[in-house]
Amino acid sequence: MIDLSKLTTESRNPDTMSLDEMTPIEIARIMNREDETVIKAIEEVIPQIAQAIGWAAESLKAGGRIIYVGAGTSGRLGVLDAVECPPTFGVPPQMVVGLIAGGEKAFVEAVEGAEDSETLCEEELKSISLLKKDIVIGLAASGRTPYVIHGLRYARSIGCKTVAISCNRDSAIGKEAMLAIEPVTGPEVLTGSTRLKAGTAQKMVLNMISTGSMIGIGKVYQNLMVDVRQSNEKLVVRSQNIVMTATGCEREEAKAVLEQADGHVKTAVIMILSDCNANEAREKLLKAGGNVRQALK
Repeated sequence: MIDLSKLTTESRNPDTMSLDEMTPIEIARIMNREDETVIKAIEEVIPQIAQAIGWAAESLKAGGRIIYVGAGTSGRLGVLDAVECPPTFGVPPQMVVGLIAGGEKAFVEAVEGAEDSETLCEEELKSISLLKKDIVIGLAASGRTPYVIHGLRYARSIGCKTVAISCNRDSAIGKEAMLAIEPVTGPEVLTGSTRLKAGTAQKMVLNMISTGSMIGIGKVYQNLMVDVRQSNEKLVVRSQNIVMTATGCEREEAKAVLEQADGHVKTAVIMILSDCNANEAREKLLKAGGNVRQALK
């Protein structure tokens, strides 16, 4: 039998022993108060998160990928972060990959037993042709999920940088990876329900890693998403707004220059700020490795 008694995420919260007797306002207040511990827990692991950001950026610069592996809520958070990168940063879907125990079906419906597999994650990593230049980030609130442990073990065996994100100190996945990020968020409001504080902490860490690494490869100018993909009406308007904000131009000019730039925000920004045509702007970007600030210098 698995011993969960030593896991902080599985212990009982003394402040919520009468949770079933609380009023809606009391429930909301206690959950809000408990969520304050997440910020403090994240603050304690900032150096490790920074290391992961650096490694992830290095992998992307080398043509590698960020690959998340996890089960249940942790796996879903990895998939969510991965699928949000293409529209936000204009990267191809294969640059940030989320693997969840049980496959795509497990995102919307629990696949029993998948997280306990010792071979499934390795098989899936092999199926996407895992390479040494990729970085593999394992997610498990408990820190003991076999699917993640063996995925990290395989990734290390071929020379990948590996990171483990757990909400229990000295976790099994942390010992398996080159870098452990372990924000200890404490007992959940609802005992063992790690979609709560632990889930929030993992989401925050992933936000930092993916956003930080994209900044590192030039997907951001100032604090603007200059590689946003215009895949819907909202993003078309956002692209115009970004060009206007970065250059101080009016909307009609932003529309016209974006059209000349084939909708590419970075190119449009450089065209206006450097007073050049689209081809010249593209050349500047190419020489600067896609970094707008460097291209403008």
